[in-house]
Order: sequence, then C-alpha cells, then structure tokens
Amino acid sequence: MMAPLWQGLPQLAVLSLCCWLLVQSCGPGPGGGRRSRPRKLIPVPLKQSVPNFSENNLGASGRPEGKITRHSERFKELIPNYNPGIIFKDEENTAADRLMTQRCKDCLNSLAIAVMNQWPGVKLRVTEGWDEDGNHAPDSLHYEGRAVDITTSDRDSSKYGTLAQLAVEAGFDWVYYESKSHVHCSVKSDHAVTVRKGGCFPGTAQISLSDGRQVSLSSLQPGERVLSVDNSGKIVPSQVLLFLDRDTSRKAQYVVLETKKAKIRLTPSHLIFMSPNWTTDTSLYQASFASQVQAGHFVLTIQEGKLQPIQVTTVSMDHVVGVYAPLTEHGTLLVDGMWVSCYALIEDHSLAHWAFGPIRFLYHHYYRFVSSMYHSGNHTMGRIETNWDQGRHDGIHWYAKILYSLGHLILDPDRFHP
Repeated sequence: MMAPLWQGLPQLAVLSLCCWLLVQSCGPGPGGGRRSRPRKLIPVPLKQSVPNFSENNLGASGRPEGKITRHSERFKELIPNYNPGIIFKDEENTAADRLMTQRCKDCLNSLAIAVMNQWPGVKLRVTEGWDEDGNHAPDSLHYEGRAVDITTSDRDSSKYGTLAQLAVEAGFDWVYYESKSHVHCSVKSDHAVTVRKGGCFPGTAQISLSDGRQVSLSSLQPGERVLSVDNSGKIVPSQVLLFLDRDTSRKAQYVVLETKKAKIRLTPSHLIFMSPNWTTDTSLYQASFASQVQAGHFVLTIQEGKLQPIQVTTVSMDHVVGVYAPLTEHGTLLVDGMWVSCYALIEDHSLAHWAFGPIRFLYHHYYRFVSSMYHSGNHTMGRIETNWDQGRHDGIHWYAKILYSLGHLILDPDRFHP
C-alpha cells in the first residue's frame, strides 16, 4: 500500500508545478494573478556600483577570460538576443550588440520585463554589447559578450538610477551607473561554478534547532525542526523538508559578512534579510543578494530569543569546500544566528517561496504521514527515508532544476529562434 503513494509523489509535484505555471500564464504580467506587495526602489547614485568593488573582483563579474572574435572557437558561446522588448542601437549594423553569453541574455531579458512593468510604454535599450572593434579597454568584458551598456528607450536620464537598481534585481553581477548617458552591466562567465549552482552555505555553518541546540549544517537532516522566522517576524520552529542543493565536495566562493558578534558565509546570489538603516521593524528588512550587502548595513540576529539588528562591519570573500541549501516549511532559517532566506538567484523572497509552494505542501504532508505511521505503532513504515527525492543525496533537487529550466523558457522568448 505504501509504495505506490510515495513513488508517485514526484509526479504529483510536477503536476502541481504545471498548475502553478498555468496560473502564472493566465494573469497580467509577471506573477500572474498574484500581485506582490509593491517595493520601494532605491535608485543607484551616479558613479556608484553594486556591489561596491571592482568589476573584475570574484564577488562581482570576475576576471576576463580573453577576447572573443568571430573566428575564434569561443564565438559559439555567444547567443543572439532577438527579444522584441529590447531595442538594440546597433551602430555598426552588424548585429554585434545582440550577441552575448547565455547568462547576460537571461539577465537582460529579465530586466526588459522589469522596465516595461516599471514604466509602461518604455522599453530597455542596449547601446553597447559585444565589441569586436576594439573600442574598449583591453580587459573589458564587452569583448566576451558579458557586458552591456543600457538606457531606456525614451532616453530619460532621470530614470537611469532606478534602471540600475532594476538591473541589480534582474541578476546582473555588477552594475555601474557609469555616466548620465548610460548604465553599465556585466555578468560572471557562464563557466563560473557559482552561477550554475545557485546559493548555499558551507557545511560548517551553525543551525539553531528548535530545542535550542546548535548543529553544523553538514549534519542536519530532512525532518529535523529548526528555528525559522514567520511573516510577522516571529521566531518559530520549522521543519527541514529537503535540500535544494547539497554537495560535500564542491568548492564554492562565499561572501563573508562579519559583525561584532557573529560571522556568516553564504554564496553571492543567496538572499539575506538586510536594511541600510538601523531598525527593529522586521518588515523593513528586505531579502537581498549577499553580494549587495555592504559594511554599514544591518542584518538581524537572534539575541535572547528575539531578532535584534546588528551592523555589518566587514565584507570579504572566501572559498570553502561543501555547499548546503536546506528548505524549511517557512522558507527561512537562522544560520550562524542570522536571519536568512532559503532561496537564491531571484531577488524576491516572496515569489520564490510561492514558487516552491507545491513541493513544500507535498513534503509537509509526507512527513505528517510518516510521523502518524510511527506514532500509531508502525515503526517500520515510520522510518521510511526520503531517498526518492534526493533529500539525503548530493546534487541539486529535481524540483529546483525544473523551476530553473522553465524559468529560462519563460524569460527567453527567442530560445528557439532560427
């Protein structure tokens, strides 16, 4: 009786995901029938970059890998972008501005949607893309299709600070409001491990269990209860449902955020709740990429059973072997005492939490079923492990892979352009 139920759960999850995507496609704009709460966009100041260090820093877009020419082997890495929502200046009349890496294309397509939502009737405009004529500095990422210079189609410079912030939220790894005439954006190489693997924590990170104990993330198991934070900012117990990603042997780059009392390591694209100003109001803390947190910003830590603001004093980079990304019922958890999201890659915690709703629902009821079997006296059934879902195995979870692939399909309308 048990086997057909749990063997069929992955198929049920996919069916639920398809239903979710149907709802998405039927509603107006991104997000479908569900409107997310409006967020105030803080424009990037002129001559300011996000993150606030060099473009070639490993925490930003990384080092250049060499020029790509039309006759080089790497030219096949460049993909044309025919998105009708983007205007390409194409001064050279060679369509060079349309050529870019896959990651640059994904970010640009996401930004195009954000621009149209922010300013109805206005489109994203690309003034510079891939450069084959040597018009930039020798180490420019324009030569690799990893950088673009952008404006809005109405060329209204008063919008460019907000455009830069939208570019940050679209996933560009380095955004620089370079001049009053344009915003410069760039991305990591498609070969960069941190781009493909998403967001995680190292295995040495400490997790707060609901019974008050601290355990390392490498020893945490699905089914255990940890401390989380609900929508009201209250600390609550929450069950670990699965690992979105877990790899004990992979070496990853981590942003290191230090305060006077604690230190946390998390990958650049992982979300952490932060505020530029000191406040005890948890609703004012927004989920932001770790790479955007700067010294002087505030994060929330657990002190005497409550969340308290503490200032980030130092931001640095580190490389550690082992990556772990647990998913809890509430979508958040306390890592090294700091309030973080379970999600990465998309800078919208609420949207990500909603997208993983079907799998959270299935796992929640699965663990309730197993628990009820155990307490009813059927200990054999109650000890059944969740091996079918990779919950205890290395690798990216299958549901996360599906969402990532479908996300590319939705945001990339010309993927199958001839």
